[in-house]
Amino acid sequence: MKTHTEYLYFTTKNKREIINITGQVEEAVTKSGIKDGMALVSAMHITASIFINDEESGIKQDFLEWAERLAPFNPNYNHHRTGESNGDAHMKSILFNHEVVVPITKGQLDFGPWQQVFYGEWDGQRKKRVIVKVMGE
Repeated sequence: MKTHTEYLYFTTKNKREIINITGQVEEAVTKSGIKDGMALVSAMHITASIFINDEESGIKQDFLEWAERLAPFNPNYNHHRTGESNGDAHMKSILFNHEVVVPITKGQLDFGPWQQVFYGEWDGQRKKRVIVKVMGE
């Protein structure tokens, strides 16, 4: 089995953003030379998410609004007693997923209809990292 690792870096303009990273994951798969296997895509920060969904502006806005309703900013979170101010970002991150595994077939990501890979940022405006680990033959 072969493996290939790449790191993607993001510094978002906004505190909360959803970014389509499908193209960058596809590039990692191509560079790997792996034709049959899996690509693990994982956020390396506890206030970020990786998930699969549709590239459609309305659903992305719905996700942002839904996450805010379920885990709104609140200055009274217990986490804030440690000197932090991002308790809501920790909760938002677990609503979506920390990582995904995408099958690779014939050297390409093997998605269902409309599926793409997204990076969800919940406490942005600073440099964050995502690992893409491609494994297979």
